[in-house]
Amino acid sequence: MTYKVAIVQDELIRRAGGEKVGLCFHYAFPEAPIYTIAYRENDTFEEYKQCDVRTSWFNRFANNEKALKKYFFPFGIIAMKQLNLTAYDIVIQSGTHCSKYVKVNKNALVITYCYTPFRLAWNPTSYTEYLDAKGFRKLAFDLVVSILKKIDKSASKRSDYFISMTQETRERVAEAYEPKKPVAVIPPPVTVKNFYLSNENGDYYFLLSRLEYYKRVDLVVKAFNKIGKPLIIVGKGSKEQELKDMANPNITFYKGLSNEEIGKLYAKCKAFLMPQHEDYGITPLEANASGRPVIAYRAGGVLETMVPFEGDQQKYTAVFFNEQTEDSLIKAVEKFEELTFNSNFIRQNSERFDDEVFIQRAKNFVLEKAAEKF
Repeated sequence: MTYKVAIVQDELIRRAGGEKVGLCFHYAFPEAPIYTIAYRENDTFEEYKQCDVRTSWFNRFANNEKALKKYFFPFGIIAMKQLNLTAYDIVIQSGTHCSKYVKVNKNALVITYCYTPFRLAWNPTSYTEYLDAKGFRKLAFDLVVSILKKIDKSASKRSDYFISMTQETRERVAEAYEPKKPVAVIPPPVTVKNFYLSNENGDYYFLLSRLEYYKRVDLVVKAFNKIGKPLIIVGKGSKEQELKDMANPNITFYKGLSNEEIGKLYAKCKAFLMPQHEDYGITPLEANASGRPVIAYRAGGVLETMVPFEGDQQKYTAVFFNEQTEDSLIKAVEKFEELTFNSNFIRQNSERFDDEVFIQRAKNFVLEKAAEKF
């Protein structure tokens, strides 16, 4: 049986893990158009230029991520609710916030790949803007959060199935949305072929991240100010200037690098740094695909993707630190400095999460549920 399939991606205005998952859904169902709230072809993965991307009218106002966030409530929500996908048999939604707001046929199969419940609605304290709000501004924030939570939960009821990234995010999705069916787990992909092993070893540590509060890049900067070892940070975000002002000369910042330049930084770094509690974390797997180990905070997705050091220097992919403190991170770096590592073993770990593995698992899941429904 032939199905008419549509893919919905929250937004396409940055290069992050969610946008990579959206591409893999495209590879699984290449004829399916991709609907999204906003698309900026030069700000996201260039592969989307070959896709049939269809935007909401909000695209005219969301020139960048900052504008999207500023006007999302209520205009972004209204725009997504007006996207009409009732002509499709299968709707695959990929995102955290607005992909689930589109209009769907009551008889359609709706599958939502949810990275985590909408962060602003269900975990507003992860934003400094919310934490710093006082008085009337705080009351307004709380009102918006309560409205968003109701809208988000109501929209979630249209989904027949949810897929999550990890066991931890599965529990969050189940608690927030109380879905009809058990939540499946399919780990997000890493494009292993885009990375390579290098015989050259640099003397720097590496961090690739959005420069936002909850990413805890400040922790790494403070620790390496004390350590004094070379550190390269690649990324941009609202905390960029604050972090640069905080950093000592041993820390170098870059943004807007090409994939080739980023691949080279991965391949030659001593280790990749992951200071935040990340819902999943594709960047540690990209480091592993480059044969490089990770120094990570012991929480979130890395617990399910990394092999922690437990005494065997030939069979580990990460050294964990237990507290989000400078001292805990410094001790992990000092421990790592005493170790060797096996690049081939580390690369093999990343292959368990390769694009092709994800594409096949996701396609099989969708088609199995379609066969049951139709």
